[in-house]
Amino acid sequence: MNKGVVLSQVREKITELDQKLLKLLSERRQLSLSVAQSKIDTVKNVRDKVREEELLIDLIQRGHKLGLDAHYVSQLFHVIIEDSVLNQQAWLQERANQQHESPITRVAFLGAKGSYSFLASHRYFSRRVDSIVELGCDSFDAIINSVESGQAEFGMLPIENTSSGSINEVYDLLQHTSLSIVGELTQPVEHCLLTSQTTDLQSIETIYCHAQPYQQCTKFTAQLDNVKFEFVDSTAAAMEKVQSLNSPNVAVIGSQEGGALYNLISIKNKIANQQENHSRFIVVARKAVEVAVQIPAKTTFIVSIKQQTGALVDALLVLKKNNINMTRLESRPIQGNPWEEMFYIDVDCNLHHADMQAALTELNNIAKQIKILGCYPSESIQATPIAKVLLESNTPV
Repeated sequence: MNKGVVLSQVREKITELDQKLLKLLSERRQLSLSVAQSKIDTVKNVRDKVREEELLIDLIQRGHKLGLDAHYVSQLFHVIIEDSVLNQQAWLQERANQQHESPITRVAFLGAKGSYSFLASHRYFSRRVDSIVELGCDSFDAIINSVESGQAEFGMLPIENTSSGSINEVYDLLQHTSLSIVGELTQPVEHCLLTSQTTDLQSIETIYCHAQPYQQCTKFTAQLDNVKFEFVDSTAAAMEKVQSLNSPNVAVIGSQEGGALYNLISIKNKIANQQENHSRFIVVARKAVEVAVQIPAKTTFIVSIKQQTGALVDALLVLKKNNINMTRLESRPIQGNPWEEMFYIDVDCNLHHADMQAALTELNNIAKQIKILGCYPSESIQATPIAKVLLESNTPV
């Protein structure tokens, strides 16, 4: 038989299997929502890590008998489990906040299609609504104003990056807005150098980029000689510019996924300073949400401490005393009050939990001011740890 015919038949078989896999994944996702429904009356947590570990070990052992590597099986099912957890959380949140539903979900974000905020918005709301109305904005302040004025139901704001750190402008805006944080999302960031046509790195004369991606790729950019950098308001604006110029001498720093929306191609992948590069986004709305009891929650608040020795330490000890885990502490100057600072604090605790309420009562006695920015579901889904010996072993244990 002709080799071309054999290859064609093999590809058809692979396509057929892929379609079956998609149907099975869809069926599994529906069953996971049935699991969420069963947890309403029993008030069980969404995650059962003991069950997850038992499941993964069983799957690794079964996969071994089928000739599948343990790492392959574990990585595949970590993704499936994460999807299941996030979908269950989204369903439970929708049920707990039905009064917040809207027939049209308008989302304000930085830039236009292809920006990292655009991608984050679609990823976050894909679990919650059928579609969104996109409201691209040219500044963080414009995002806040869009939600405060009712032009949008939600705003997507980047708050920190593992490479370039905190986005101070967003923290400063949170001091004065009446909006509440209602959600979060951690988005992997994979910077590439994108062009409108096939070219080589030596031909690039100008690179368009937003300040944040530039800061996250300084090791790469430092190696470029005689290249001019043009800074724009968003990555999307940079992509639009490179697309319109259609020149082999211009490029943009952005994501391959976003660049594809502008028919841009990558000539250099993985240019970020850190290969494990993630941005955390927060979702803001005019009304706070109730976090379903089955879901792990985060609370974010601002506290202004009295200017006296040990005041900040005393405040943090209040959290420790009440068994509250602090995940982030950020200081920002108070505008109009020289040498005074506000502290932004993230904790792993529901605002309505007795421990949190006790801590807030104590903090009110030692702080000048406390402002709750929001209580929202935690979407930091950590992979269930599997014994290293199991993953490294070629035989089941």
